[in-house]
Amino acid sequence: MNKRRQRILLLVLLIISIGFVALTILVTLYPTSFIDVEFSEEVQEHQNKFLDTAMYLISVPGYMPESPIMIVFTSLVFFLFRYKKAAVFVMLTMLAGLVSTVVKALVNRPRPSDDVVRIVLKTTQQSFPSGHVLFYVVFFGFLVVLMYQLEDIPKFLRWFVMAVSLFMIFAIPFSRIYLGAHWFTDVMGGFLLGVLCLYLLSWLYLRKPALREEAPHPETK
Repeated sequence: MNKRRQRILLLVLLIISIGFVALTILVTLYPTSFIDVEFSEEVQEHQNKFLDTAMYLISVPGYMPESPIMIVFTSLVFFLFRYKKAAVFVMLTMLAGLVSTVVKALVNRPRPSDDVVRIVLKTTQQSFPSGHVLFYVVFFGFLVVLMYQLEDIPKFLRWFVMAVSLFMIFAIPFSRIYLGAHWFTDVMGGFLLGVLCLYLLSWLYLRKPALREEAPHPETK
């Protein structure tokens, strides 16, 4: 990466970091804002049983025990196909849950209440940032990185995994708001923090080009 691209990347990361800090201060000072209420009302305007089920299913991979099971299974698949480095780093996406828990405890923002929005699914943890959004950005975002890097994987499979992953990343914010589990600023906070965590994870994975892995070739005699 040339110096100009590095400067642009650092500037983008700085802007994202400042945005997350500013958003954290905002939700600490104003736990319920009219922007959040308006956004929730817009997302929940057209509700029906089909959407209730669809939005819930989008959120399922982020719950316990589904999320660690999904991580371990995905890591095992990479390991069995001898992408050992990828397998290790997929396991590291589990740390997104720890990051979310720590920030939630520090900010201690209450969840949306049923006197303001419709609560489809009751949740108990603090609200900011959205742990689901943070986890989806890190886990599914890292799958996109891997599919882009591991060019020896069949192209159709790489594109399929990337398409599903991107869908999950951009669908989960609406799912969490629709279900009444989060405010708009919660999902924005989860997205911004997730991007920062994803960058760190990807940088660690890619920092030494010599370690970029390829599928092992069969031995020849």
